[in-house]
Amino acid sequence: MGDGQRSIQIGVIGGRYCSEKIAGIAEELGRLIAEQGWTLICGGRGGVMEAACRGAFEEGGVTIGILPDSTDIKANPYLTYTIKTGMGEGRNVIIVHSSDALVAVDGKYGTLSEIALALARRKPVFGIGTWDISGAKKVKDPAEAIERIKEVLGE
Repeated sequence: MGDGQRSIQIGVIGGRYCSEKIAGIAEELGRLIAEQGWTLICGGRGGVMEAACRGAFEEGGVTIGILPDSTDIKANPYLTYTIKTGMGEGRNVIIVHSSDALVAVDGKYGTLSEIALALARRKPVFGIGTWDISGAKKVKDPAEAIERIKEVLGE
C-alpha cells in the first residue's frame, strides 16, 4: 500500500490438523478476509492455516505465514510472504502482535495460547467452534466474524 494507508491484518488461528468441515469454514473465512482487502496472518502451516490461506489466496488476497521453523519447507503453498522465525511456538507472540483482530477456528492448545496472548493484549478475538474463554466472542460463522471485526475496528 504505497498510498500511506496500512492494511488491516487479521490473524487466523487454529489447528495444524482439521476435519474437512473445519477446513471449509476456514477457507470461507480466508476468502471473506481477502474480499475486504485485509491481509491474513497465520502460522503458515497446514490445517486451519492452510485452508484459510487457500481461500484468501484464491480470492487474490495477501497471506503472511509466521513460521515456527527457520526454513519454509513445511509452509503451506498459499502464502504470499513467509517469515521464518526459528522460534517454535514462540512465533505465536508475533502472530498476535501483528494482528489487528484474530479469529480462532477450532484448534487445540496452540490456539488456546494465541487466544490468551491476544486477550492479554486487548486484541479482539472471535471464535468459531473453539475454546470457550471469557473475553473471546463466539460467532456462528465466517460472515458473522467479518461483521463483528468491522464493528470493533470501525470499518
